[in-house]
Amino acid sequence: MTLQFSLVSAAPETVDTPCVVVGVYENGLLTSAAARVDSAADGAIKRQVESGDINGKAGSSTLLFAPQGVQAKRVLVIGLGGQKGFDAARFQKVNLEASRALTRLPIDGAVSFLAEADVPGHDAAWRVRTAALAADYAAYRYTATFKPREKSGQPELRSLGFVADAHAQVGLDQAVAMAEGVRFARELANLPPNICNPAYIAEQAAKFAEAHVANQVSCKVLDHEEMQRLGFGSLLAVGRGSANKPKLVVLEYKGGAADEKPYALVGKGITFDTGGISLKPGPGMEEMKFDMGGAAGVLGAFVSAVKLGLKINLVCVVPAVENMPDGDSYRPSDVLTSLSGLTIEVLNTDAEGRLILCDALTYTAQTFQPKVLIDAATLTGACVIALGKHASGLMSKHDDLAEELLRAGELSLDRAWRLPLWDDYQVQLDSGFADVANIGGKNAGAITAGCFLSRFTEGQRWAHLDIAGTAWDEGRKGLATGRPVSLLAQWLIDRAG
Repeated sequence: MTLQFSLVSAAPETVDTPCVVVGVYENGLLTSAAARVDSAADGAIKRQVESGDINGKAGSSTLLFAPQGVQAKRVLVIGLGGQKGFDAARFQKVNLEASRALTRLPIDGAVSFLAEADVPGHDAAWRVRTAALAADYAAYRYTATFKPREKSGQPELRSLGFVADAHAQVGLDQAVAMAEGVRFARELANLPPNICNPAYIAEQAAKFAEAHVANQVSCKVLDHEEMQRLGFGSLLAVGRGSANKPKLVVLEYKGGAADEKPYALVGKGITFDTGGISLKPGPGMEEMKFDMGGAAGVLGAFVSAVKLGLKINLVCVVPAVENMPDGDSYRPSDVLTSLSGLTIEVLNTDAEGRLILCDALTYTAQTFQPKVLIDAATLTGACVIALGKHASGLMSKHDDLAEELLRAGELSLDRAWRLPLWDDYQVQLDSGFADVANIGGKNAGAITAGCFLSRFTEGQRWAHLDIAGTAWDEGRKGLATGRPVSLLAQWLIDRAG
């Protein structure tokens, strides 16, 4: 279900809506919208604050049904936490919880006054954008592989208005485009691997291009035979054990000047990762359908850029491959010749993401000579150990590029943390049988994976995002998050700006 967003100019006590959303800080401090509702409703909110039913704890919610004196049928009171220290992350959290509460109500629309809360360093456009993105995230439902259910007779949330001045429209426009990219990424990553295989990713990219030809979008797909002719020795080795043959998906968007070099995004698209001959343990292996989270993320960012009509040229390249054990699988100790000509000793077939990325990065650099090359990949468990589920790992030898991406992450609340990419670590990739080994041992696993990729991006302004911890929520019912769509979309907005 896609939410429809709008900007609304209205008073909280007179707006005609199934539900109005207002905020209350801890210690019973009411926002101006909450105070107006309270006044019109003869102290209905303050009485609940005094009784302790409304405590103002961040993200808590209390519903008042049909309060006297207020036009709205319901008033949803959301706790904002302490006013001191109220920041961007808390603003996002309370909007997320407000939207979750709204989706549980039998209503088809609501009007939120939460964007009136002051967030230091952020204007109304940012507040509306962040609130809308949080609402869309909360409203997303994965239904693709369930038995079709009879439509409920109850109304479902379809529209959400935000009260803010007209200057916030730019934020709302950005939210709509970014939300579409996030949903595109989440849906692709959530699909099971018997549906979302390399051919399916190629189909979805081609379908998007066909629907947006007028936006100057085109799609090219290289199959395994064409890649064989071109010399993708590393990528093709990974896919050799699977009946689902690899595809290289190339999307182009020409929104800038004809002679302008493009920005390039490359995403790891391992549609299922068994580990190959270096087989993974069984428990938790079902989560390896999410190993194409990097591909989903860069495709989602591409969708957002096109929907925003950014005045840039953009290329999105996805190596889509399945890593399976088979009589024809590649083996530990095999030596592969990459597209760049560098030879690689395979020490572990479960370090396959870097083997498909290295050829995709080489192809992208040679074909498009991009201004900037950024890859995103669910690359290493080591990154999850280092940074947990909150920050993506960022590596680059270019301090200015790293700063741009970190800033974009802070602004979009899709945050990254920089890890070193010093040459000191390169020695761990030394091999006695090839130019480079595909793993560097147990120490600094995320960094040595980045060091491996750096060998194939010489002369490029390049950055690497390891999203192994951030691309999906763990657990039996954990869904894809759509990260790093927001970070990359914000970075592209900044470049176009």
